[in-house]
Amino acid sequence: MENILKESESVISYKVEETGLSVKDILINKLGISGRLTRKLFKRGAILLNNKRAKSGQITGEDDVLTILMDDEYESNEPQNVPIDIIYEDYDVIIINKQPKVVVHPTKSHKDNTIANGLANYFKKNNIKKKVRFVNRLDMNTSGVLVVAKNPFGHQQLAKQFKENKVEKRYLVVVEGIIKNNEGIINKPIGKDRENTIRNKVSENGKNAITEYKVIERYKNATLVEVNIKTGRTHQIRVHLDHIGHPIIGDTLYNQSSNIIDRQALHSYILRFKPPRKDNIIEVRAELPNDIKKLINFLK
Repeated sequence: MENILKESESVISYKVEETGLSVKDILINKLGISGRLTRKLFKRGAILLNNKRAKSGQITGEDDVLTILMDDEYESNEPQNVPIDIIYEDYDVIIINKQPKVVVHPTKSHKDNTIANGLANYFKKNNIKKKVRFVNRLDMNTSGVLVVAKNPFGHQQLAKQFKENKVEKRYLVVVEGIIKNNEGIINKPIGKDRENTIRNKVSENGKNAITEYKVIERYKNATLVEVNIKTGRTHQIRVHLDHIGHPIIGDTLYNQSSNIIDRQALHSYILRFKPPRKDNIIEVRAELPNDIKKLINFLK
């Protein structure tokens, strides 16, 4: 998207490089905006061509300037002083290294002090007049890369990448026992465990799920593993590793509690994705939290 001229969380201006395309064609086929969001933008009068309100079928010419306006928004979550470790930020997205044992967004049992409350506080302090839009989710006891969009354009672009499996997600996991193979692929469908509705399990009637793993380091009776998930099923890594006989240390749902770490030793540490207004793939890394570092040092 080298033709982007002006940038903010609320304004995108794009310089047209060819003639004969309609405004709608450029929005959908050049900028990759979904038909649904395109319709919403036209309905609001938020699409301008050379600073005048544009029509969907209006034909553009070379060097015309197409501008997308996104309204100011107000975040409904209460701003609270929850620590936010930002590892990447641009006009459309914030990526944070989520700390363990903090809920992502308010629920009935966790109504405040969530990541959403911390981000609302960050938005307020930095005069970012947008809603917090989570693109991915992490369990309360999983740490690492968490992706948040700052506007509808960013959310739609990133959600599309996740849905089409164009985002590479890698995790570091400490599991019970010694994994003999240096690497492998677990290709087993995952479905609900009827005996325990909180759990999932490998099931012939489940949804397709593929997990790649590579051994990083072996300890006396544990293994540090890098995991790359090709699908995004709930609890996928936890279910697949338990299925091959190597449950995650500290995972009380699929394994048992640990006296060294008080949550599952699962950390999302690498994300490779394309920022919405750029053409290149970038990589972000989230440093291991202290509790997993302590666990590894104990196991060595």
